[in-house]
Amino acid sequence: MRTQVGIIGAGPAGLFLAHLLKQKGIESIVLEAKSRDYVEGRVRAGVLEASTIDVMDRLGLGDRMHREGLVDEGLDMRFRGRTIHLDLPDLTGRSVMIYGQQEVVKDLIAARLAAGDPLHFEAPVSRLAGLDSASPQIHYAENGEEKVLTCDFVAGCDGFHGVSRACVPEDLMKVYHHAYDFAWLGVLARARPLSDMTYSNSDRGFALCSRRSMQVSRLYLQVPSTERLEDWSDDRFWDELHQRMFDDDRSEVAEGEIFQRDMAHLRAFVATPMHYGRLYMAGDAVHIVPPAGAKGLNMAVADARVLAAALARYYRDNTSEMLDSYTDRCAERVWKTIRFSTALTGLLHRFSDQTEFQRELQLSELEYISGSRAAQQSIAEQYVNLSNVDI
Repeated sequence: MRTQVGIIGAGPAGLFLAHLLKQKGIESIVLEAKSRDYVEGRVRAGVLEASTIDVMDRLGLGDRMHREGLVDEGLDMRFRGRTIHLDLPDLTGRSVMIYGQQEVVKDLIAARLAAGDPLHFEAPVSRLAGLDSASPQIHYAENGEEKVLTCDFVAGCDGFHGVSRACVPEDLMKVYHHAYDFAWLGVLARARPLSDMTYSNSDRGFALCSRRSMQVSRLYLQVPSTERLEDWSDDRFWDELHQRMFDDDRSEVAEGEIFQRDMAHLRAFVATPMHYGRLYMAGDAVHIVPPAGAKGLNMAVADARVLAAALARYYRDNTSEMLDSYTDRCAERVWKTIRFSTALTGLLHRFSDQTEFQRELQLSELEYISGSRAAQQSIAEQYVNLSNVDI
């Protein structure tokens, strides 16, 4: 097969890129290693920034999002039994949308298949060839047969463990990495959620109460990275969550059937450059943020927007100027987002090596934020639209 842009990965980065390219009249083929059911069932963060909402609307794919998603106008941070409430519209003029990443992916997949555009599931890529030529090749398997996709450009949107980044010579890539010694134990529960996204920094550790609908809560606890899902019974989870949310009489956080569990190990990761030859990477393939702030999907969408614009410029004007500057155009935004998520993680979690002095400084920072509109506005601005890009 041959196409203009071969896209590896049917996650947010790859799917948004495919739709944006089609809108600009550029052909693409998407190759995904996993099955459709697997891809659509992966539970990830569900906070869409204002710019991501705008992209969904401009692509004509926002109907179900607006119908089933929840507009979230508040962000709460608790400490010492008190709550800092950030009124997002008042502080920024914008809000965010609670709409699960898996729901976004379902919408993107359904629209692409309905249009008859090529999207191949269970088609794992084994290697890339000719990345420094005008006709790079993607070698993949499908239905037990080895196949080759020849294209003008390869878009590596295949995540942290994908083949794309590994194709860049080690001496040409710089990697920044920080791993945390704790994880997020996350559950989905059939329980009435709190009215606002609520983070909590307690002496027992971090907790988060979010929502997926008015009937389903998405809840997290900070746990040691050595913990296993089977170590946490339902009763143990609810007892710990009530304590960390300062819900002493257990009247605020509603309990319900826990029907899904997962463990997310936290890391911050940046690889640069984001391109090599005719290979251009986006999303988790080149950067991962700690989950505090829910920036992963939004960062992927921003990458896709920049790359789609650069490819459109190439095909329209026969110039590689924007493609050559792809990494530089993304770098400042990527590092600002890493900084925000890392700072929020540091503000809200307990650390194993944290001294009493450091703990008091952490709580003092929360005290300052609670009394400063300027500090609250800074957090709110980054929360609602840090991934916006000027194209």
